[in-house]
Amino acid sequence: MADEENDQKPKPQSVASDIAALMSGLKTTLAETFRPVVTTMYPEEKTPRSERYRGRHYLRRYDNGLERCIGCELCAAACPVGCILVIAAENTDENRVSPGERYAKTYEINMLRCIFCGYCEEACPVQAIVLGPEYELSDTSREKFIYTKEKLLEPLPPDVQARLGGASAGGPGPTGDTLGHAPTQMDAQEKK
Repeated sequence: MADEENDQKPKPQSVASDIAALMSGLKTTLAETFRPVVTTMYPEEKTPRSERYRGRHYLRRYDNGLERCIGCELCAAACPVGCILVIAAENTDENRVSPGERYAKTYEINMLRCIFCGYCEEACPVQAIVLGPEYELSDTSREKFIYTKEKLLEPLPPDVQARLGGASAGGPGPTGDTLGHAPTQMDAQEKK
């Protein structure tokens, strides 16, 4: 019976082995302590985004000022969370909004529900909706996060705006261009 008690007693550890175990556990923390600190002064300096970053949505226009959206509702069907509402209406000769037979009379995106997956962009047959580089989307109330067609549409091209006599509001988008988004590979292909 005495032999069984001797086998179950823990062996005393030395102080040196305890310190070695502690140092191996703190190895990562100590390594980070001696690396140089990299701080981005956020509102003044912005970190670069990847080329394929998916941020705020934009509804694009053609160069002649017509809206690209033809009201097909494929973006709403592709959205996994159902945050897009599209109500289509028929184009008339007096009120031509898009080049197709129909246009999006109502286009809304609930940005609080959006998961920025990009399925709407992939589903659109005319590349009307794109996800731009803008990521600063905070606001003061929930109602302001429902983006309407007027908020989503990019401004009119300068030559179309000049022809209309400045009747519509327009101007450069958030990135300084008239498209309202960073130029993409699709834009480069369209210019060719």
